[in-house]
Amino acid sequence: MSTSFRRKVAAVTFAVLGLSLAGGGIAIAQPSAKAPQEAVQPARGTNAQPPVSAESARIAKAALKASAATPLVATNVFTVVNSNGTKARGSGTVVKYGVGEYEVIFGYTVSAGAFLATLSLSGSCCIPPGGEVSVAPRLLTPNAVFVQTRNSAGAPANLGFTLLTHTP
Repeated sequence: MSTSFRRKVAAVTFAVLGLSLAGGGIAIAQPSAKAPQEAVQPARGTNAQPPVSAESARIAKAALKASAATPLVATNVFTVVNSNGTKARGSGTVVKYGVGEYEVIFGYTVSAGAFLATLSLSGSCCIPPGGEVSVAPRLLTPNAVFVQTRNSAGAPANLGFTLLTHTP
């Protein structure tokens, strides 16, 4: 009986601890009544991608033609991009559109894939600056991914990143 009692006490203890942590997390996650001015997002449409340039469309079409005969199975590829829009290593061709706006073009369709990006530096030293990175399929280009980088205040900024693409 003492073993059964100990198990019940442990279960109740873990349940109380879990509820306490969940309640604290919910309280922390709720927005504050007054947001600081520097945390306000810029007025420019943050979810809009720039129009596809003629050069980007030409590169995307050429990349698809070059790999048309290659049968693909599930693929994981990465691309490391410097803040100036040059590719440091990995797959794909990088096109820089504007401040913090990049497009990575592949030789196969990636629109049904999954994308993951993180801020990074291409060298073997140092921690990248703080900020944000967003990634989405490129509009009107099935073999490209659009990446947008911002500083910690939410303003567009040229930051290096690593993009991981998984296509089924």
